[in-house]
Amino acid sequence: MSRGTALRRLAAHEGRWLMSLGWWVARRRIGVAPGERALGYAGAQAAIVYGLTFVCVVETVGIAVLLAGKAVVHEVMLFVDVYTVLTVLGFQAAAVTRPHVLGAEELRLRDGARREIRIPLERIASVRYDLRFVREQREDGGEAAELAVAGQTSVTVELSEPVVAVRLLGRRETVRTVRFHADEARAAVAAVREGMAARAGALEAEGASGALGTPEAAGTPEPGRAPEAAEAPEAAAAPLKQA
Repeated sequence: MSRGTALRRLAAHEGRWLMSLGWWVARRRIGVAPGERALGYAGAQAAIVYGLTFVCVVETVGIAVLLAGKAVVHEVMLFVDVYTVLTVLGFQAAAVTRPHVLGAEELRLRDGARREIRIPLERIASVRYDLRFVREQREDGGEAAELAVAGQTSVTVELSEPVVAVRLLGRRETVRTVRFHADEARAAVAAVREGMAARAGALEAEGASGALGTPEAAGTPEPGRAPEAAEAPEAAAAPLKQA
């Protein structure tokens, strides 16, 4: 990947978390349509983020007092400190406003403003509650994507067919296992299973309706093919023998 492409993707990421701050203040969520279910995951990191924000604010005040007599340095450091506070809050805002989303056809797993993995429900072979920590050694041969929150994942999704996961800087990975965290992990597992069952039923109904729509199922001859009764005109026109 070129340096210019990486810089553009980083700039887009900055724009997403800055926009998330506004959506957070407005108490709105991004990309959750009516009828879709949001699966939150920001709660696990909230205490860490707010604690770090408090430390950054204290540091900002302290630096401002120490550099009160140096105007230029004071302004530069004030800008850096304020931007740092906004970055930390934007990290949490992106997680709150961009939850995982369970729709009728796919499961969208998000990692704040950094990336999003789309998984069609028909490709999910199994989903289970599975609490893990990212420091554990991975034994999946590199075919797993982990969307950890506060160093942990709590739900594992196994796929029947691989999907492509794109990282922040554009690197593409083909994965068959996705691990993510949800604040209510067991409820999230139950919801995904219900969505899988509903999707399987919808696909089965579509297949049945498609089969009923064929000429054979409808009992009508195909174009260019004569009806069966017309295939033996001699038998239909033969006179009855007298006894």
